[in-house]
Amino acid sequence: MGDRARIEPTGLAARDALSEALAGMLRRPGRAVLTALGTVLGVGSFVAVLGLTATISSQIDGRFNVLTATEVTIEDVAPEVNEFAGSGFPADAEERLRDVAGIRNAGTLWTVRLDPGTTIGVLPAAGGGTTTGTTTGTAVVAASPGAVAALVPTLREGRLYDEFAERSRQRVVLIGSGVAERLGITTLTTRPALYIGEEPFTVAGVIADVERKPENLLSVLVPRATARELWGPPEPGGATMLLDTELGAARQAAELAPLALRPDHPEYLKAVPPPDPRLLRSGVTSDLSALFLLLAGICLVIGAVGIANTTLVAVLERTSEIGLRRALGARGRHIAAQFLTESATLGTLGGLVGTSLGELTVVAVSLARDWTPVIHPATVAAAPLTGLLTGLLAGLYPAWRAARIEPAEALRR
Repeated sequence: MGDRARIEPTGLAARDALSEALAGMLRRPGRAVLTALGTVLGVGSFVAVLGLTATISSQIDGRFNVLTATEVTIEDVAPEVNEFAGSGFPADAEERLRDVAGIRNAGTLWTVRLDPGTTIGVLPAAGGGTTTGTTTGTAVVAASPGAVAALVPTLREGRLYDEFAERSRQRVVLIGSGVAERLGITTLTTRPALYIGEEPFTVAGVIADVERKPENLLSVLVPRATARELWGPPEPGGATMLLDTELGAARQAAELAPLALRPDHPEYLKAVPPPDPRLLRSGVTSDLSALFLLLAGICLVIGAVGIANTTLVAVLERTSEIGLRRALGARGRHIAAQFLTESATLGTLGGLVGTSLGELTVVAVSLARDWTPVIHPATVAAAPLTGLLTGLLAGLYPAWRAARIEPAEALRR
């Protein structure tokens, strides 16, 4: 008895499956490109989000500079603790802080209470006021010389007032360059006089910029003792104290200052030290990641739906082809592998293109903002795998449908 003829089971090599997948995509290249576009956007957003988050996180350390790390604000909370306590700051507040190690400059400041309609101009407000060189709504801030120094001002012209001006209650002011322009003060060589209501002041200096509390550029700064004499003390809880400390001494100064100022009632004062840069960075990073990764996930879902829809349409269009392959010996798993390979290839290509676009986005934004781009290698490695996984998941149902098509029924269509 001769050897029985053996029928070898059919198989589908990985190279053949990939070749068939590429042939199916190249048959309709426009549709393949549009199908992969959702994955491109999703993976590109994924890479761009993680890259920009890492880049911004590295910039926070740079933005959290020495100036911010040496600033302490002390707030007067005495009225909240005891309504009969009055002001929480003692009269000799600055002198008490001079013995505290680590503090370079310290001073109190508050916004002066002016009567409604009080004008600030280069001419007196008597006789019906003036129509030129006048501004309304500009705040008048009482600031001691120590507080002015803690603002770290840059003078455009003139000089800062000093302790002598404070002690002698001189009528001098400092104004920002914006206020000077509105008042028409272009030079101090003519010794211009500034009137707050009917009270005359000599403009001692014009401030071009301040490194702390930039809102004071739109204010008129008056010596604290002068302001107290003309308009009275600040409202309860209205004064604050600004401290300029040595690098690394801010938190220690914030702990010691209330005790040095009010050893009897340190709870009347609340010191606000600079924020911890690590907590600030982690907070910003988590907020950015949560928001933008949600958007990237939505793009990936849209891309997966697009791949699934296109693959399912391809299954319906190629029913006769599937029937012919089944009749020639292809098994259901071979058909499923073919369509899974096609959807996975679309997802991988979309992931590769999206990764490139995401990296280019990070680099472009960093160049535009003068940042150093930061992209972790794990992000670059995971992005194409994300596209591959998206394509595989999107092709599961269409591949299952294709594998269940009966050859005889397919050939009749």
